[in-house]
Amino acid sequence: MAVRRQVLGDAHVDRASAQMTEFDADFQAFITEGAWGSVWSRPHFTKRERSIVTIALLAALGHDEEVAMHVRATRNTGATKEDIREALLHVAVYAGVPAANHAFKIVKRAYDEMEKAQKQE
Repeated sequence: MAVRRQVLGDAHVDRASAQMTEFDADFQAFITEGAWGSVWSRPHFTKRERSIVTIALLAALGHDEEVAMHVRATRNTGATKEDIREALLHVAVYAGVPAANHAFKIVKRAYDEMEKAQKQE
């Protein structure tokens, strides 16, 4: 849970926890333990590197909401706009131009929303 909070931020994790029900509690435990406790906690990749890989994979698979969520998490992982642009170019070559084109739209929207929120702070 500590790594999940480091990457996604307390507000996101608190919202997810508040929305958890008996129906999805096991699933939430599974992703917390599997993704955050096992994979994101491994020492070889930095959080920045994991962030870049994660966004590329999610973009290639067309998981729009997850792409946006992980773009917002770059505030905490250190992945830059340039990192994400390069990752999406790889998506274009290896997963297809339509997937990358759509991901660029999602990422641009996420960065615009982040910049607007930062200006309001």
